[in-house]
Amino acid sequence: MSAPPLSLEPKAARRSGLPSRMQFPAAMAVLLAAVAVSLAFGGQPSTFSDLWHALVTPDSSAMDVTIRELRWPRTLNGLVAGACLGLAGALTQGHTRNPIAEPGLLGINQGAALAIVAVTALSGPPLPFVEALLAFTGALVTCSLVFALGSAARVGATPVTLVLSGAAVSFLAGGLVSGIVLLNEAALDTLRFWQVGSLVAREGVLDSVWPFVLAGAVLAAANIAPLNALALGEDNAVSLGVSVRRSRALGIAGVTLLAGSAVTLAGPIAFAGLLVPHAARAVAGADYRRLIPLSAVLGSALVLFADTAGRLIARPGELSVGVVIAVVGAPLFIHLARRRRLVRL
Repeated sequence: MSAPPLSLEPKAARRSGLPSRMQFPAAMAVLLAAVAVSLAFGGQPSTFSDLWHALVTPDSSAMDVTIRELRWPRTLNGLVAGACLGLAGALTQGHTRNPIAEPGLLGINQGAALAIVAVTALSGPPLPFVEALLAFTGALVTCSLVFALGSAARVGATPVTLVLSGAAVSFLAGGLVSGIVLLNEAALDTLRFWQVGSLVAREGVLDSVWPFVLAGAVLAAANIAPLNALALGEDNAVSLGVSVRRSRALGIAGVTLLAGSAVTLAGPIAFAGLLVPHAARAVAGADYRRLIPLSAVLGSALVLFADTAGRLIARPGELSVGVVIAVVGAPLFIHLARRRRLVRL
């Protein structure tokens, strides 16, 4: 039996108490606060006045150099990676119609990491553009495999079959990564990064990923109308003129580009794609016309806040952004799984 559709009633958008016209400005205010906190605080003690000095009247002082040359590239990485994770999570949950689905749980992040670690073990660290292509290839193969396995069941691609297929593929990819590291010591440093994630900017990576991020964002926008129709059920979507196969293809392509970009920039950050769509849905309801842009904004804010918290908690060192989000995301995942009315979208 197909999953019951998610209601698109206007009252769902009013649960937050925020008028529709205030939802996006409020989210942007949260994002600006996240950017300011990310730039102002870190491993070295600093204040907002130090940030103002570095941005308005910079000189060669150590703090100005830290903010402009270390924290700003890191913050920019977080902005892009977080937006990609938020969008990829919204698309994944929408197309699987499962509120506990996200790119990491479907094995997409591990597939991208496997492609990069395998090539690193064979031929050494790849160039940034090649690394991006490898991440997209691994994400595409994994995403296609998950949907193929999930669709092969007698009942077709249901939320349960897709999550189970994603878990199986994710464990397989993770096991292969561990096996590669055991056989090739040179891949160990690469594995450390691809296991927990980091926003530390690497030269040339963001420049190589920008075209793929923009393409993924365009595909996410193109998915808005089909996802609103699919939320009413596949039969109703077809009657409204929506091609389910074409919509799924666009969704897979969008998730692949966005998740691959995020993995290339920051490693496989789990649970961000799970948390963000739920936060956006709590603010704006189920309408993807608001859910998609809000997921991008709130995704960036979540990643930046988590990265800043990791730097402050473990000062003068740092706690990985992936670890911080996992600490928050794991309990929420259990909570969502236990809520019966959120088991299906």
